[in-house]
Amino acid sequence: MADNKVVVLHFRHVEPYTEMVSLLDREIEIRHVGCDGNLDVMVAAIQEWDGKVDAIALQGVSRQLQLGREKVMHEEAERLTTAAKISPLVDGSGVRAAMERWAVRLASEAQPGIWARKRVLMVPGLNHYGLAQALRQYTEELRYADPILFFALPGAPGVGSEETLPAVALPTLNQLREFPFQRLFPAAGKPNRPRTPKPFEWADVLAGDMGSIRRYAPEKLKRKIVVTESATEADLTDLRERGVTAVVTTMPPLGRELSHIDAAVFEACLVAIRPDSDAPLTENTYLNLMAEMEWKPGIKYLQPEEAEINRFAFVIHPLATHYIYKHPAFRWAKYLPQTLVERVAAHLPPMYLSRMTGIQSAGTGQKVEGFLITLGATPRELMRRDPAFVYRRLIRAARMAERLGARIMGLGAFTSVVGDAGITVAQKADIAITSGNSLTVAATLETAKQAVVKMGGRLEDARHGTVMVIGATGSIGSVCSRLLAQAVPNIILVAPRPEKLIALKRTIESETPDAKVTISTTADDYVGLADLIVTTTTAINQRIVDITKCKPGAVICDIARPPDITEEEAALRPDVLVIESGEILLPGNPDFGFDIGLPPGVAYACLAETALLAMEGRFEDYTLGRNIEIERVKEIYRLYKKHGLKLSGIRSHDKFLTDEDIARKRALADELRQHPEKLAELVAQARAEQARRAGRKTAVNGGARKVRPETLGAGVGVLAAIFGWLYWRRR
Repeated sequence: MADNKVVVLHFRHVEPYTEMVSLLDREIEIRHVGCDGNLDVMVAAIQEWDGKVDAIALQGVSRQLQLGREKVMHEEAERLTTAAKISPLVDGSGVRAAMERWAVRLASEAQPGIWARKRVLMVPGLNHYGLAQALRQYTEELRYADPILFFALPGAPGVGSEETLPAVALPTLNQLREFPFQRLFPAAGKPNRPRTPKPFEWADVLAGDMGSIRRYAPEKLKRKIVVTESATEADLTDLRERGVTAVVTTMPPLGRELSHIDAAVFEACLVAIRPDSDAPLTENTYLNLMAEMEWKPGIKYLQPEEAEINRFAFVIHPLATHYIYKHPAFRWAKYLPQTLVERVAAHLPPMYLSRMTGIQSAGTGQKVEGFLITLGATPRELMRRDPAFVYRRLIRAARMAERLGARIMGLGAFTSVVGDAGITVAQKADIAITSGNSLTVAATLETAKQAVVKMGGRLEDARHGTVMVIGATGSIGSVCSRLLAQAVPNIILVAPRPEKLIALKRTIESETPDAKVTISTTADDYVGLADLIVTTTTAINQRIVDITKCKPGAVICDIARPPDITEEEAALRPDVLVIESGEILLPGNPDFGFDIGLPPGVAYACLAETALLAMEGRFEDYTLGRNIEIERVKEIYRLYKKHGLKLSGIRSHDKFLTDEDIARKRALADELRQHPEKLAELVAQARAEQARRAGRKTAVNGGARKVRPETLGAGVGVLAAIFGWLYWRRR
C-alpha cells in the first residue's frame, strides 16, 4: 500500500507504467505518463492529475533556464505553471544543484581521484550550474558545449570557455527561452547536423544530460567518464559500445546500482513525503529531508578491463643525450651540437610516454596500471640546476598523473635525489609520492648477496668478510650501510663529507655494537680489502672506483644511474663481477608500451616499488627524503614477497649473466689468488690501458670544437621554438 502518490509527465512518448519506490521509509507510487512531444497534451495531463496526486513531476521540460549565474523563464513557463491549482508542480530545479554538488563530493570519497585534474565538458551547462561548480573544485580545465549543441558553432578557441560565460550567459538564455523543449533537452539519436567532435575528444569527463551526450558526442568515447542524473539499460549499452569507462549518476539509486529517476522525479518524491504539506517548495525544505538520507551516487564501470584497477605513474628522464634522440619527435636533434640539445631539452615540460598494462598481483589478484612520464633533463642538467627548477616540473608531472587517474607517483633515477629527495614535491602534489628507494635497497642487498655467494664469497665470515659502501651518507647508501653492518662484520664507509661519515659511523655502532666500521673520504686506500662494493653516488663523469685495485673475485654492485663503472672499465678486470642493482620481474604479463632499457616485464626497483604500493592499495607518501627508514625497507620486502615480485636475475651493463658466465669469473679469480704474479701482470695491463684511454680522452677534449656564446644563444632560441612547437602540436 502506497503512502504517497506521484505522477510523472514525460514530454515525449512513453508507454504508461507504474512503479513503487521507497524513500526515507515511505512507500511512493509513481505513475509514468507520456505526452507525445505535445505541450498541449502535457497541459491537459497536468489538469487531469491535479488534486489526485501528492506531486506532479515534469520530465523533459524546464520552466526556468539557468546558465552560470543567470536565470530566465522559458516562454512556456507560465502556461505550465498555471495549469496546476492544487498539486505541487516540479521540474527538478529545486533539488538538482544541491544533489549534484553532494553527489560529486560523495563520488570523490568513494573513488578517490575520480575527478582529479580531469578535463570536464558540460554537455550542456544549461541547468547544471551546481554540477559545474562541484566539478570545478577538482579541475582547472572546464568548458561548456552549449554553443556547439544549441547553435552548432565550431570548436574554435574561446567557444564554450569559462572566461566567456559571464558575458554570453544572458544573451544565450534570451535565445534559448524561445527554443522548443525538444531542442533544449533532446533524446538520444542522430542529430540532423553533426557537431564538431573536438571538445568531446579533449574532455575526460562528459557531464550533463544523457540525451545530449548520446546524441551529439562522437562514436568513440574511449576512457571517458559520463556524469548524468540517471541512466537506463539502453543508455549503458550504448555508452559501453562507445568505449565509456564509467557512468556516475547524481540522483539517489533507490536500491539500484545506478539511479533510474531524474531530478524532477526525485523532487516530486520529496514534495510528497515532506512532513508539513504546507511547507514552501524551497531548497531549505528539501535540504532538511535530504540530510536524513543515507546514500551514495551510483558508479558503474562499463569496461571489465577498467574496473577495479589501481593506477600509478612513474617519472623517468634521459640518462644521457643520446636517449633524447630515441624519441620519434626528436630524432632530428642528433644533427645538432650535443650541449645545445641537452640544455634546451631540460626546459621541456613533462611528457606522457606510455601506458603500462598487464600488471597483476600474484598474491591478491589486484590489477594495476601505470603511466610513464618523462622529463627532458639529463642527470647533468638536473644536478647543475636549482632544485626549484626540477620541483616545478615534477609537480606538473604529478598533476598530469592525477588527470590520468594515478593515485601515487614514483620518482625515477635522479629525480629522486635532487633537492630534498621528494619531500617538497609530496607537500605540493595532491597524490602520493615515493622515491622507490626502499625497494631499491632491498633488491640491491638481495642481488648483492646472491652475486657474492655465486662468486664463492662468505661475507658472514668474521675473519674475511668486508663490504665497502661508496656514497654511504646518501639516502640509499646510509640505509644500505646500516643493514649491511648487521650482516657483515667489517664495513668501510666512503663519502666526501667527514662530518656526515662520523655521524653515520656512530649511528651504526650504536645499532650494531659488534660492527667494525672504518670511514674514509676516498675509496682507493681500502678498495683492495672489500669482497663487496656498493656504489650509490650521484657523480657524473668521475671515476668512483679504481677497479684495478680490487681484490680477485670482488663483487661491485653499481646502483648509480648512469653507472659509476662503465662496461669498458669492467672489462679491465674480467675476474671482478660488476652488477647492476636488482631489477624486478613484475607479476602478470606486463607491457610497458615503451623501451625503458630492460627486458620485457622487468622494471627498475624504484618503479617496482610504485607498482607494488598500488597493488597493496597504499596510496600514501612512502619513501621520501634522505633518511630511509629501515622498517620501510623491511615492510616493502614483505610486500614484495606477498605480491609475487621476483628478482629478474643478475645483470651487468644491460646484459643478463648466466651461471656459466659467473663461474668463469670465479674460476679466473681463484687462479689469480693462487698465482699472484698473474694478478700483478693483469693489473699492470689494466693500468696501462687506463693511461692510454685517459690520454686519448684528453686529446679528444682538447680538440673539440667549442660553440661560441652568441651561436649557443641563437641556437637555444631556435631549438626551443622547434621543441615547443612539436610538443604543443602533439598535445
